[in-house]
Amino acid sequence: MDLTKIDNPSFIKQFDKQQLNELAEDIRHFLVEKLSVTGGHIGPNLGVVELTLMLHKVFDSPGDKILWDVGHQAYVHKILTGRARDFDTLRQFNGLCGFPKMNESEHDVWEAGHSSTSLSAAMGMAVARDIKGDKNYVIPVIGDGALTGGMALEALNHIGHEKTNILVILNDNEMSIAPNVGALHTILGKLRTAGKYNSAKDELEYILKKIPAVGGRVASAAERVKDSLKYLLVSGVFFEELGFTYLGPVDGHDFSDLERNLQYAKKVDGPVLLHVITKKGKGYRPAEDDKIGTWHGTGPYKIETGDFVKSSSVAPSWSGLIADSISDLARVDKRIVAITPAMPVGSKLESFASEFPDRFFDVGIAEQHATTMAAGLATQGMKPFLAIYSTFLQRAYDQILHDISRQNLNVFIGIDRAGLVGADGETHQGVFDIAFLRHMPNLVIMMPKDENEGQHMVKTAIDYNDGPIALRYPRGNGLGVPLDERTYSIPIGSWEILREGSDAAILTFGTSIPMALEAAELLEEEGINVRVVNARFIKPLDTMMLDEIFSMKMPIMTVEEGVLAGGFGSAVLEYAHDVSYSEAPIQRMGIPDEFIEHGDVNELLAEIGMTANHLTQNVLSILPKKTVERGVV
Repeated sequence: MDLTKIDNPSFIKQFDKQQLNELAEDIRHFLVEKLSVTGGHIGPNLGVVELTLMLHKVFDSPGDKILWDVGHQAYVHKILTGRARDFDTLRQFNGLCGFPKMNESEHDVWEAGHSSTSLSAAMGMAVARDIKGDKNYVIPVIGDGALTGGMALEALNHIGHEKTNILVILNDNEMSIAPNVGALHTILGKLRTAGKYNSAKDELEYILKKIPAVGGRVASAAERVKDSLKYLLVSGVFFEELGFTYLGPVDGHDFSDLERNLQYAKKVDGPVLLHVITKKGKGYRPAEDDKIGTWHGTGPYKIETGDFVKSSSVAPSWSGLIADSISDLARVDKRIVAITPAMPVGSKLESFASEFPDRFFDVGIAEQHATTMAAGLATQGMKPFLAIYSTFLQRAYDQILHDISRQNLNVFIGIDRAGLVGADGETHQGVFDIAFLRHMPNLVIMMPKDENEGQHMVKTAIDYNDGPIALRYPRGNGLGVPLDERTYSIPIGSWEILREGSDAAILTFGTSIPMALEAAELLEEEGINVRVVNARFIKPLDTMMLDEIFSMKMPIMTVEEGVLAGGFGSAVLEYAHDVSYSEAPIQRMGIPDEFIEHGDVNELLAEIGMTANHLTQNVLSILPKKTVERGVV
């Protein structure tokens, strides 16, 4: 079938089982082919082909609300709702978004890039439906990994309490981005092997209905027998105790099994949880065989072999460099413990976990718990390294403020994917962490200019015992600079002059430093000498160096790959105000007050005016007229 000709999912309602199987095969072939070029979340989507087809066959989107938790598994939904023709642009600049997007389709009723939100959103939609007197179905689809998130458990508790008509689809593939952990994962494992419960319960109910009604005692006894059967066959009936009708487990690749249970669920009054077992990566052997989450989301790959198209960079990845530096120090410092909320692969902590199994903890999708657990460790003299993506650190704001910073605990926060990340788009851009961390008392924030300085900053963080310290580092690979054999601590709050100059100063850090140096070269061609400062400590500022620059009355340009509101530039302006400095202009460059969508990072930077040429023009705009004229002459 030509998938690019699909405009909406209504056609599927007339398909028989053979046609559905053929369509499923076409979709898997399409995904494997297209994603080999663009990259994307192939494993999750190959696993939900049959489930998505049957959801659109049984329900009527967009009247019935299908919500995709996280959105990693929404590609099949996008194909069925008329967007297959755009898959060549998936996750590219001005192209198809990798997550559900309301402005793409009326069938995308919820947008999410962070896990565990769908149940709460579904509750809101269901309540609105009931208030308005509508009759549509609300169907959140959530993975077993996302179900471990505290927000999802809060929503389950509320939905069950209110007895709201919601059909929760638990897509259980035993993995999220990495293999799942925790007691709830164990419960689901037991449920997977307890398939006899539902058929036995149904048979018992049928028999009981044949017994003549002889009073309440018989009915009460019958219910007790059913409950006993439940506890006999299913150890820990977690969902039913929460108030849900539990259905399953269902084979997520069997159309008949899916349709039968979905149709039954439509008739049940109150909340229903349909437990669907799927195979992540189904239909493509390299993805099926993945045991650690490598095929959850990928870059381009070779279809025939499954080999990834590697970057031409020979430099180490930032995540790998930081993780290796932590491991090096952990061999001699027994205080060091590493914690990750379900990102051991992304944060490159597999080697640490293997070498120090007793000092490594993957807590699942539970950023808040991970953060406060780190705080607890620190109270006992340990040195916890909390590896967490910038975008996910947003979920632990209160824990950093209340549990870590307020108690001034020695927690080392590794802020991975800081800055623009590209293809994952607005929900994953790591541009807010400076603004939401900078105002917290006691917290040190730093970012290295290259990987050599990065390893020294790891040493700095481990040696620092005066409170919490955060190290920001970007996605991707370093610059390929030589690494010192021995690491040392950098004085807290100290900046570094990378290039001397007296006409103006550019203050920046991290990934923006090459742009600043290039702009300084362009300005030198105009006869203008610009000082470039590696402002590697975002907090505290190097006030001694700022005082020196102020004394020279140089115009200042701050540059950051983070939001301008409340960012590093704001800190410099605040200090200038505090010391009543007004002798020369201070201008800022950074992320404007808007969400930055998906695309190549360089294209995104160009679109928002963050290039060497833009920086050059901005510096020229704040120079005194006589300085510009002198340079031109």
